[in-house]
Amino acid sequence: MKNIRTEIVINATPSSIWKHLMDFNKYPQWNPFVHITGKAEVGSQLENSFFLEEQKPQVFRPVVLEVETEKAFRWEGSLFFKGLFDGEHYFLLESISDNQTRFVHGENFRGILSGLILNMIGEKTQQGFEKMNDALKQICEEVIVA
Repeated sequence: MKNIRTEIVINATPSSIWKHLMDFNKYPQWNPFVHITGKAEVGSQLENSFFLEEQKPQVFRPVVLEVETEKAFRWEGSLFFKGLFDGEHYFLLESISDNQTRFVHGENFRGILSGLILNMIGEKTQQGFEKMNDALKQICEEVIVA
């Protein structure tokens, strides 16, 4: 199995991060990597548009596997059909202290074409994950000064 795993420490509570992570309607305002339509409910199908540098957006329709409030959100999707290029995408929130959370963002890939496709887009995909992580950190750490 091939995988991409990134992580970042965000100076915010899991609750605050979860609020932004689950508000799909606001993704276009802050998230440079993925836009999501659908409901975060186990078994429901999402429509996800991924934006990789120098490529046109890719649309996938994964199924939600796990929603554990303030802890984990996972989905699984396939390219064309299961077994060709499958990805289990995940977000994990791990409390470090009262106001610090480790945000883990990754994907496990399987399928006949996983090695070939990851050779082509793996680096850009990791960069996309990192851009999303940075944007999530920024929006969660914003302090509104009156």
